[in-house]
Amino acid sequence: MSNLVHQLARDIARSQAAIKPQSSRQRSVADLLAPLDEIAAKSPSLVANHGAHFEAGGENYELPRYLFIGPKGGDAPIRIGIFAAIHGDEPEGAYAVARFLKLLEAQPDLATGYYLSVYPVCNPAGFEDNTRHSRAGKDLNREFWKNSAEPEVRLLQAEIVSRSFHGIISLHADNTSHGFYGIVRGATLTKHLIEPALAAAEKFLPRDERPTIDGFQASHGIIREGYGGMLSGPPKVRPRPFEIVLETPAASPAYLQQCAYVAALQTILVEYHKFIAYAPNL
Repeated sequence: MSNLVHQLARDIARSQAAIKPQSSRQRSVADLLAPLDEIAAKSPSLVANHGAHFEAGGENYELPRYLFIGPKGGDAPIRIGIFAAIHGDEPEGAYAVARFLKLLEAQPDLATGYYLSVYPVCNPAGFEDNTRHSRAGKDLNREFWKNSAEPEVRLLQAEIVSRSFHGIISLHADNTSHGFYGIVRGATLTKHLIEPALAAAEKFLPRDERPTIDGFQASHGIIREGYGGMLSGPPKVRPRPFEIVLETPAASPAYLQQCAYVAALQTILVEYHKFIAYAPNL
């Protein structure tokens, strides 16, 4: 793990210590995005897209979208989607992807060969309300590919279809767990992506080693199942993107959750490059 991640960890710890406690209603999507928009205004790599609007509870909202274009890697770009805060009461994923984009801006070579589509707040109203559900009372992470009428889900599905991702990474927090764990689809990727990601996250948070996590069978912090309607690639698309869910223990200090996410995300980018290089020999 690079020295930049360790520096980022120190920066996160300092910034968290300086934040004054706020009520859930004071959480602001605009405050989260403002530093990213400032970077995007000057960056050759980070693009902000603010065109996806919808209505929730009589208010106008936006699905924030960012594209980080890494240095050219020789072949066609690897397209990865990173999604956070689809449950509004799990904000640390949103803060982590914002930190991750800042890390990439500081060291763009980490994203060589990648087009990273980043969705920091997939449930903006829930994020502001500090609720798991959307303003309509829906658990959006049970609505995908079910002909849902929820505007957030429809916008996200359109993004997933149009981007044709090679990989999809979702960030979540579990209030029933005391350790970091992951959900993955694909046995080969278990070895080549999720295991190194969990090992990187362990520098900040312990791994959840329970044999059963959230009702699913697990092995060394890895689950190979998931709930119906979770954010994922289109059911009939072939070849399927790899799909990874990273779960932090919600009760852990916020800065440690963010550090663990950032370390895991950086590791996945590194390891997927290796996987692509060696896949023909597997």
